[in-house]
Amino acid sequence: MTSSAVSIPNAVTLESVVIAHGLPYPRNLETALGMEEVVRRAGSHPRTLGILQGQLINGLDKAQIEYMATAEGVHKISRRNLSLARARQWDGATTVAASLWLSRFFGYEVFATGGIGGVHRGGAMDISADLPELARTPILTFCAGAKSILDLAATLEFLETWGVPVVGLGTDEFPGFFYRGTGLAVDITCDTPEEVADLWRIHRAMPDPSGMLVVVPVPEVAELPKVEVEEAIQAALRAAQAAGLRSAAVTPFVMEKVIEATAGRSLHANLALLQNNAHAAAMCALALSRT
Repeated sequence: MTSSAVSIPNAVTLESVVIAHGLPYPRNLETALGMEEVVRRAGSHPRTLGILQGQLINGLDKAQIEYMATAEGVHKISRRNLSLARARQWDGATTVAASLWLSRFFGYEVFATGGIGGVHRGGAMDISADLPELARTPILTFCAGAKSILDLAATLEFLETWGVPVVGLGTDEFPGFFYRGTGLAVDITCDTPEEVADLWRIHRAMPDPSGMLVVVPVPEVAELPKVEVEEAIQAALRAAQAAGLRSAAVTPFVMEKVIEATAGRSLHANLALLQNNAHAAAMCALALSRT
């Protein structure tokens, strides 16, 4: 069922959907290897998760990451289709939800991604599988908030209702992915990864703990103006509606349109926040390993 590797202390897990579905080649390969290098330079161990021929892989090696970046027909794997991937022996790239499940399965506790999924705009019951997975899987997740195309206030409301603490690392506001502030408050602010580690130790010792979400603002040098991002998103959402897109098809379509509207600057911000989140997660994993 799994690779022969075993879980190791002082590790940070990473998703693979950004490799197969998030970015074009060769940018996807460069990003995946770059995130792993950021984790290594911080003194931690990267474990990029994935599925190959139905096998759950506990840390893709370089050749496997290269394959994931170039292969056709790699499935996008969430919690609901993990067993289907096993049964049909699919190659699969893991979303946040699947990566959280695999992180726990392999015995890890620190995970880094770009932005989580959330509640979609418009009031419909279109909610990312990432949110309930955060609620039921005790993993410490680092991100730059939820993707800006989502309803951020409703996403925070879901996390509150389902008992997921939202921690701001160096911020008292929930970030807007491409921009640093939204005016939406986090539950608590920590100034350092070591402080986050202390908080996590207490949280994970509670009976039946949820996950914990740590939000890290995009680096200031890569931040985009909120007004510009919102204009691009609204135009992209109108185009998605006109094209009849729904559910999982909306996010990649809108993100691509935002890249076009910002002349690639949103892509630069995305890459910057991915590495920033990976570094913060690695520093926290180091702090946890010192207990």
